[in-house]
Amino acid sequence: MKIAEIREIATNDLVERLKAEEANYTQMLLNHAVSPLENPAQIKAARRTIARIQTELRQRELNK
Repeated sequence: MKIAEIREIATNDLVERLKAEEANYTQMLLNHAVSPLENPAQIKAARRTIARIQTELRQRELNK
């Protein structure tokens, strides 16, 4: 998910999206521990998406 896409999403929806992304990331880690993922780069991408969402939420918090 690109930062431009994240900026267009409402704050409440971003919080929900963050929870979903974190759950997805945790599930990927568990699945990868049991049997290797077909594309382990997904883990890195998910981690970066979570960081982007958290950054945008923090910027919105500071700009209030």
